[in-house]
Amino acid sequence: MEMERMKSILSVGENVAVEFKRCGNGVPHDVYESICSFLNRFGGDLFMGILDDGTVSGVPEKAAPDMVKNFISCVSNPAMFSPTVYLSPEILEYEGKIVIHVHVPSSAEVHSYKGIIYDRVHDSDIKVTSTSQIAQMYIRKQDVFTERKIYPYVKTEDLRLDLLPKLRIMAANNSDGQGHPWSSMTDEELLKSAQLYGRDRISGAQGYNLAAVMLLGRDDVIMDVAPAYVTDALVRRINVDRYDDREIIKTNLVESYELLMDFGRKHLSDKFFLEGDQRKNLRTIITREMIANTLIHREYTSSYQAKFVIEHERMYVENANRALQDAVITPDNLEPNPKNPIIAAFFRNIGYADQLGSGVRNLFKYCNYYSGKDPQFTEGDIFRIIVPLDNQYSFDFEEKKTFLRETGGKTGGKTGGKTGGKTVRAFSEKEKAIVDCIAQQAEITAAQIASETNLSKRTVERILRNLKDEGVLRREGSRRQGSWVLCKPIVQEYR
Repeated sequence: MEMERMKSILSVGENVAVEFKRCGNGVPHDVYESICSFLNRFGGDLFMGILDDGTVSGVPEKAAPDMVKNFISCVSNPAMFSPTVYLSPEILEYEGKIVIHVHVPSSAEVHSYKGIIYDRVHDSDIKVTSTSQIAQMYIRKQDVFTERKIYPYVKTEDLRLDLLPKLRIMAANNSDGQGHPWSSMTDEELLKSAQLYGRDRISGAQGYNLAAVMLLGRDDVIMDVAPAYVTDALVRRINVDRYDDREIIKTNLVESYELLMDFGRKHLSDKFFLEGDQRKNLRTIITREMIANTLIHREYTSSYQAKFVIEHERMYVENANRALQDAVITPDNLEPNPKNPIIAAFFRNIGYADQLGSGVRNLFKYCNYYSGKDPQFTEGDIFRIIVPLDNQYSFDFEEKKTFLRETGGKTGGKTGGKTGGKTVRAFSEKEKAIVDCIAQQAEITAAQIASETNLSKRTVERILRNLKDEGVLRREGSRRQGSWVLCKPIVQEYR
């Protein structure tokens, strides 16, 4: 391991993928508990000879080789680890002290140590005893999509084929006048084309799959196949312990989407917003992305109840997830991964969703117009999207206030919120920090801005591109020797 990386790990401290162990002359049992939890989660790095606060205490130099031998013997012993695993500890010298480093990859199996299964939650190793939690771990380890599971005894009469005429029209309307193949297909051809009917190449079973049942199944069939399936829509503004309004939705995904969109329209403000010369419905854009995400990417074999909750200062969706990482997702670290590609493709065909990854970018863009703040995406066994709410905030009103301030209150009969042909808008906190840096030093680079603002360089570069596209600033000269130029009205609005 490179010393710079080691230094970085020590400065960050323990987390879901890093564990420090003090150790003496031997390897304590909790080392193996951490190894087991790393194998069962996303992998990680374990360091023996380091205190919990990152202080390097070291292990005895003479004891290190025997510790490594004993470690390898334990993890390869089927009486201790099931299934066994091969790991190769590394003896390092750091600041004159001996440290043992073990890199643990994520395993395709569910492992136990002394008959106990451990999982990694934040920086802790947790014993897993619940049957549902163990089942969720096996789901996470599967290399197949559960939506493809075949139900050979589900018949055509178990599906809502009465929805297909409407869905054909929706698909045609979403094809930009090019025509859609579904329009000329029979019902059976459409279902096969959408991969809702297939064959399991391992078992040979043939029939409709879980995706077909969830998208188009009759309510009683859905309850038979996925008895825990439900989306609980709640409003909690006055009675925060219970709810002010509630709708429990258990029907197929097509109609669930419509019911959840209606619930959002009923309880959320419809704020005026112009993008260019076209009005955009921010409420519809935001709820569409949240609802499509929670329906498309949910793990339907889990018993965890999905929610769509509207509160005073935020709204959120959360659902069971087949997690591939434990992280906060932003447009800069986004790595789109389909959880249910058949369901996702069906939603794209009928216009309920766009391409994979667009939801994150759209929410980060339009949430700032709707509430002046960024959303939050959290990836884990439970996936959450949190959108801040602020009924006192209006992007259009902020534009108007800025325009009136710039013109001294003289609108000349026009209230477009524009100055010099450029739309003046309120900045997000990140944009304000970047504009402040540029206002103080026009020659500053993106890397220097990142250092000054504690933002990542990719985030700074993304925001700079957006500000350039909006005409807020421009670059003069070369990338290395040039400087930034801010529009005067924008600088005045910020200050």
